[in-house]
Amino acid sequence: MGSGRSYSEIFQRSKPYVAMISLQFGYAGMNIITKYSLTHGMSHYVLVVYRHAFATLSIAPFALAFEWSHWKVRPKMTFSVFWQIFVLALLGPVIDQNFYYLGLKLTSPTFSCALSNMLPAMTFVLAAIFRMEKIDLKMVRCQAKVAGTVVTVAGAMLMTLYKGPIVKMIWTKNTHGSEVHAVAQESMGKDWFLGSLFVIIATLAWASLFILQAVTLKQYPAHFSLTTLVCFVGTLQAIVVTFIMEHKLSIWTIGFDMNLLAAAYAGIVTSSLAYYVQGLVMEKRGPVFASAFSPLMMIIVAIMGSFILNEQIYLGGILGGILIVVGLYAVLWGKYKENKEKEAMALLLTLKENGGNNNEQAISITEADGIELDGKRANCMCSTSHGIQEEHHKANCC
Repeated sequence: MGSGRSYSEIFQRSKPYVAMISLQFGYAGMNIITKYSLTHGMSHYVLVVYRHAFATLSIAPFALAFEWSHWKVRPKMTFSVFWQIFVLALLGPVIDQNFYYLGLKLTSPTFSCALSNMLPAMTFVLAAIFRMEKIDLKMVRCQAKVAGTVVTVAGAMLMTLYKGPIVKMIWTKNTHGSEVHAVAQESMGKDWFLGSLFVIIATLAWASLFILQAVTLKQYPAHFSLTTLVCFVGTLQAIVVTFIMEHKLSIWTIGFDMNLLAAAYAGIVTSSLAYYVQGLVMEKRGPVFASAFSPLMMIIVAIMGSFILNEQIYLGGILGGILIVVGLYAVLWGKYKENKEKEAMALLLTLKENGGNNNEQAISITEADGIELDGKRANCMCSTSHGIQEEHHKANCC
């Protein structure tokens, strides 16, 4: 009985990790397929339209079945919620996707993935600005988040400003001809720098989407419906942008080829499923946690890109990528410590409500786990453990 409970508890705790890791494999495949389509002439504006059209069609049946048919499940649509959905669609399908595809076209899949690992640092900064993340530099976990953000930015700057020599992989050592090398050298100029800026803009838009989505889910906690509406509104917005930027009707033509696969795969896997899954994860673990698994995608893309696309990787990208990953996991470590602190406080409050005398045991548990509490929380725990119930101590409890 106890073993069954432990396995069930482990499964429940591991679900957010499994979900985010699975998404990285989906994103990696999207980057490879999309790069192939873009380099063979497909308009990224049209790709965004078709991608989110597929996403809408794939997720809408679930919204109809589980939420729209049950009035008690589907929350009321207000003007405020609709406006937030409009902005979410603008940030995700329109700004993020178009700028990312531009950057991907001008650089490479591995480079774009590595640079987009700035996402957790950007999300943390925005969360701190909007007071979704508390910063207390006396706490080690907060120091780790701030230091990780600085290191991540330094890595992104290194990747953007320094390319360095080509680093040849073992399995691609004899496949890089002089012609390919010459083309790669040409791309290291203005286009490569612009591509880097486009990816950074896309990442900032995606981080903003994380923050706004976390807010919107509190007012409209219907995951399938929210995902469907964001994808649908984003499709309409992307159509308008495409008509403004592209004037040839022939660009809309798509057959049963890699372009169709790119749109369908990106729409079904990395838009509809990704929006829904990351929404669930953010609701339980917050926006910073949901954005902290992208290094895995970079590794997968680097391996797949070198095999499938014969992609070349530069020393600057490797060094910058290492810095970004180090900074990213510093942020993630700080977030982990924060979650452990919240669990310890929840345990303490539970023991207090039950009128038990095991509060000192709760404190010892937090010390054993290496959890640090700020001054107010520590005073509150000490006061509670000694049975003190004054109102000013209650007020200081988080």
